[in-house]
Amino acid sequence: MVDPAAVNGSIDDVNVVTQELLPTPEEVHGRLPLSAAARETVLGGRRAVQNILDRRDPRVFLVVGPCSIHDMAAARDYAQRLKALADEVADSVLVIMRVYFEKPRTTVGWKGFINDPHMDDSFRIDEGLYNARQLLLECAEMGLPTATEALDPIIPQYIQDLITWTAIGARTTESQTHREMASGLSTPVGFKNGTDGNLQTAINALHSVANPHSFLGINYQGQCSIVRTRGNPYGHIVLRGGGGTPNYDSVSVALCEKELTEGGLPRNIVVDCSHANSNKDPALQPLVLDNLVNQITEGNRSLVGMMVESNIGWGNQKLTDDVSELAYGVSITDACIDWETTERSVRDMASRLQGVLEQRTE
Repeated sequence: MVDPAAVNGSIDDVNVVTQELLPTPEEVHGRLPLSAAARETVLGGRRAVQNILDRRDPRVFLVVGPCSIHDMAAARDYAQRLKALADEVADSVLVIMRVYFEKPRTTVGWKGFINDPHMDDSFRIDEGLYNARQLLLECAEMGLPTATEALDPIIPQYIQDLITWTAIGARTTESQTHREMASGLSTPVGFKNGTDGNLQTAINALHSVANPHSFLGINYQGQCSIVRTRGNPYGHIVLRGGGGTPNYDSVSVALCEKELTEGGLPRNIVVDCSHANSNKDPALQPLVLDNLVNQITEGNRSLVGMMVESNIGWGNQKLTDDVSELAYGVSITDACIDWETTERSVRDMASRLQGVLEQRTE
């Protein structure tokens, strides 16, 4: 194999082909500014989640939506359906739409809507940033709070002002970069346990995120900056199973409560009904959700939220070279439950929680 540096004498950027300037966060915000209605939704949603974590609100929150966004039209359709359902169950469940734009990859694959909005390896990240912000703005303006996974540490400057709840994924919970970033986010942040099911990684992250940090980042003008944070007091753990084993059952939840208590942390637990907790089988997600609701009706007070992967259509499909052939409203990443199952599960959840909410207030 020929060493490129040996050929042209280069010593810097040897393996970089090109560099293209992106619009700054300030430019993207300027084109798609935060409206008064959107601001009210975001602040109201964040306050509601904080109140649930502080036990001032007895409800639970539910992060529900597509595994990943790939079609703006289908995402708008889903958001409108979810908004109506959210209003219907608001007395017992705070519904937050899952709007994931970035996909972590173990090897290679589609990296998400922001990185490759056309799904053709053109990587028009500039368009992805504008489109992602546009969708979040539309959701917020209709009164629907949104959640996302923070993966690239630069992207929050472009969209974080429209986010109510943020997840840090199992692959990045251990990352110093993501712990530092999360310490400065304006949203409550859920850290998932490791892919092997280990809880200590997430518990260490909770201690880290609650403390001040200083790190490299960018400001609204796109300039490299030293970012200094005060720490995020609303970090919490997300159980997603791992190592081929689920961890949503009452014994696993009790063990997590014990570790949180021993670590001097609030006993706030969110459970992801997908991933290893459902063995990536969408048909099992409603069963996991049902089990969690059972635990709450039987007296559990540490379960404060759940996550469900849901879309308009059932299952998933492979991304092909001709994106026009993709089925409407069907995931191109992890398999999801369909809209009819989502409605049924959420309504049942809300109905069963109604009678026990008063017992969850301190």
